[in-house]
Amino acid sequence: MSPNAHVTDLTVNPYKADFPLLANNPELAFLDSAATAQRPAVVLDAQRRFYETMNANPLRGLYKLSVEATEAIQQARQHIARFIGAPNAKDIVLCRNTSEALNLVAFSFAPMVLRPGDEVCITIMEHHSNLVPWQQVCKRTGAKLVYMYPDKNSVITEEEMRAKIGPKTKIVAAAQVSNVLGVENDVKTMAKIAHEFDAYMVVDGAQSVPHITVDIADIDCDFFAFSGHKIFGPMGIGILWGRHELLDAMPPFLTGGEMIESVTQQGATWAPVPEKFEAGTQDAAGAYALNAAITYVESLGWGAIEAREAELAKYCIEQLSALPFIRLIGPADPAAHHGAISFNVCTVHPHDVASILDMNDVAIRAGHHCAQPLLAWMGIESCCRASVAFYNDKQDIDKLVEGLKKVWSMFNGE
Repeated sequence: MSPNAHVTDLTVNPYKADFPLLANNPELAFLDSAATAQRPAVVLDAQRRFYETMNANPLRGLYKLSVEATEAIQQARQHIARFIGAPNAKDIVLCRNTSEALNLVAFSFAPMVLRPGDEVCITIMEHHSNLVPWQQVCKRTGAKLVYMYPDKNSVITEEEMRAKIGPKTKIVAAAQVSNVLGVENDVKTMAKIAHEFDAYMVVDGAQSVPHITVDIADIDCDFFAFSGHKIFGPMGIGILWGRHELLDAMPPFLTGGEMIESVTQQGATWAPVPEKFEAGTQDAAGAYALNAAITYVESLGWGAIEAREAELAKYCIEQLSALPFIRLIGPADPAAHHGAISFNVCTVHPHDVASILDMNDVAIRAGHHCAQPLLAWMGIESCCRASVAFYNDKQDIDKLVEGLKKVWSMFNGE
């Protein structure tokens, strides 16, 4: 499908037909893509095609099926590298998800550079997957965890970065896009400042890769992680990219299977990067299907995706702002939101809001969104989140608004 003149016309939706779950449930307003996206038919077909036509254990066999499975993984690795601007496909490590990728960095790389008194600098808006691993590694190494905080517009300013990143900093880790606030952090500037102090930059791209063009060469980070299931691929496949010299120096996170070069009774040597970090049988079908997901996204064009999602964010925030009982969380400027829009209904618990909306075929997320320190810093325990993707439309937002009116009426008798 090519971008067309109707891409920003939210009354027209040329995309839902590509997604079987959405096409088969036209009454559903699915507004939880930040948690996991829906999958287009081409991705579902690709995963099935792998198992039907090339199902074999990759890397291990010399027969035709195994060779084809191996080639499928390598082609996926090359495509993923091009997609995020990585210079070498051999530095693309296949993981289960972003969480595993970030844990790999925290547990294999961080102990190589952290000593007592050193600092790891992260933002208060991190998902637990880019927070708890750093807490744990700091406890083990004697390093200190330092937080950067956003201003009133939800922006982590360069002034704040320079106040927190300094001579003691060895690692800076940040989400490129917040899964709660939807804001894009200036990870390029963070990386620049980190490198001024010979520190390393780790970027969580779980929420950015589905919504904006990503170029890790331009960011100049040292590690970058994202998940397949948030960019319309299957669950169970994730990506870690790292600078080759760093990956090469790191010890493996898991051992066994094809990450072995040779084994004796008392020792072992490791395969080269990336196989060194890919213990056991890899999700070859998942990699093959992720390849198809990226091809699908590229066929739409980032210009069309970003333009439509900007229009969705604008319309959603305008409609929510018109409801006097809604408190928006995060920046008021719709252009500052990438995918996620968080809010609360006055006096109504977010779980009640989500449950009532579900009865009206509207799917949103309610809770702390795996970002408890951020919510605690903002003075709330939980909130509602509506997250959009290009396959949403005006009808989805209108159903959300009508559902919220019902929520307010049920609790306030109006």
